[in-house]
Amino acid sequence: MENIGAERLRTLRTRLLSMAAVRSDRRVNEELARAGARKWHYAVLAALDESGPASQAQLSDRTGIYRSDLVAVITELTEREQVSRAPDPADRRRNLIELTPTGRHQLHHLDTILAAVDDEVFAPLSPEQREQLSRLLTLMLDPPAS
Repeated sequence: MENIGAERLRTLRTRLLSMAAVRSDRRVNEELARAGARKWHYAVLAALDESGPASQAQLSDRTGIYRSDLVAVITELTEREQVSRAPDPADRRRNLIELTPTGRHQLHHLDTILAAVDDEVFAPLSPEQREQLSRLLTLMLDPPAS
C-alpha cells in the first residue's frame, strides 16, 4: 500500500474504501478510453442488452444517468452506430433506443476489457475474498429494510 502516513489514516475504512475506489475508477477509465468508450457508454449498452429497447426516461432510470446527460451519450452512441434512436411506435412523442449489432459487438469487447481490469484490481484477493467483498459492498449499497 502507498505511504498513507498516520496510523489512523491506515485504519479509517471510509478513507481506504475511497482510495481503492479512486484507483479502480482510474483503471476502468483508462482502459475504456483505449477502446474509445466511457463508463456511461458501457452502462447504456449493458442496460439495452439486458432489458431490451427503452425510452430515454427508462434508460435514465435503469442506468442512473441524468436525463440531460443521457441525451449526449445516446447521440454519441448513435453516431457510432452502436444504438438506434427512432420514434416509439406506441408513443410518437418519445424516442425508443435500441442496441444495434455494432453496439452488441462493442459491449462484448468492453465486457472483456472490464473483466481484465476487475482481475487486475482484485488480484491481491482470493476468489473467496472477492465474493465476500462483493456481498459486503452490495449490503452497504442496498441495506436490508429495518
